[in-house]
Amino acid sequence: MLPFKLIYHEGYDLNLGAHVFPSQKYRLIRDKLLEDGIATQDDFLVPQPAADPDVLRVHSREYVYKLKTGTLSRTEIMRMEVPYSRKLVEACWLAAGGSILASQRALEDGWAANIGGGFHHACPDHGEGFCVIHDVAVAIRRLQFDGAIERAIVVDTDVHQGNGTAVIFGGDTNVYTLSLHQEHNYPVPKPPSTVDVDLPDGTDDEQYLAILEKHLHQAFHDFAPQLLVYLAGADPYREDQLGGLALTIEGLGRRDALVFDYARRNGVPVAITLAGGYARRVADTVAIHVGTIVAARDAARQSQNRASSQVR
Repeated sequence: MLPFKLIYHEGYDLNLGAHVFPSQKYRLIRDKLLEDGIATQDDFLVPQPAADPDVLRVHSREYVYKLKTGTLSRTEIMRMEVPYSRKLVEACWLAAGGSILASQRALEDGWAANIGGGFHHACPDHGEGFCVIHDVAVAIRRLQFDGAIERAIVVDTDVHQGNGTAVIFGGDTNVYTLSLHQEHNYPVPKPPSTVDVDLPDGTDDEQYLAILEKHLHQAFHDFAPQLLVYLAGADPYREDQLGGLALTIEGLGRRDALVFDYARRNGVPVAITLAGGYARRVADTVAIHVGTIVAARDAARQSQNRASSQVR
């Protein structure tokens, strides 16, 4: 049994078929966690869809209306790069509900992971880059509205810059946004995050980890978050179809462990979303995401063991 909860709904899988976005990965990750004995059925919680008022704290009323009524223009649908359907809208509201629940459980338990989510390209008035609504922003704004937190940090390690995150939280001193991404890649232009780290093509494990540690150290020096939301992209992988970095599966595991170690040492709860991943072999994407959950499990157990030893 895991020391924290996983959030999953079968509605996360959009059944997109041969689309480059492998939405079946969510089901495959769940199955792999169970098959390998990393998780049990009791470790999973089923989210409710986000309530419309939660979504409207981030997205414009006009855009939400178009999504709900199927009145997006052809251009707006093309910009999303996924086919519009009622199931798409249901899945996106579920993913946002999952990120809200993961964030709430992280505050209670120290750690939680949404097997979906991480849709960081969604902007207040439109979707793009496979992202329809910004589940992470919806979750942060919900927790702030509830008075559960005031300050959050978003650590985004997707190979693509989180332009939606940057736009939504631009100028908000209560949300620190750190994005490590490939410079010569989507999106163009890249609106400013609190800190953007533009990585050159072919950045490898050792280069990436050194840069990440430097910026995590600076972020925790400059900012005192009450919640860390981690967008754990699988697409910095060297065999990703939409990326141009050169990290190995082992290196991505070390990346996750580094992020979790900083959160653990600073006593900051962590909510995880499993962001992009487009490896030629879907099994590689699944292995990378499962590795993120394993790294979180190990860090959470370290936290528990340390707390137990201090009590004794």
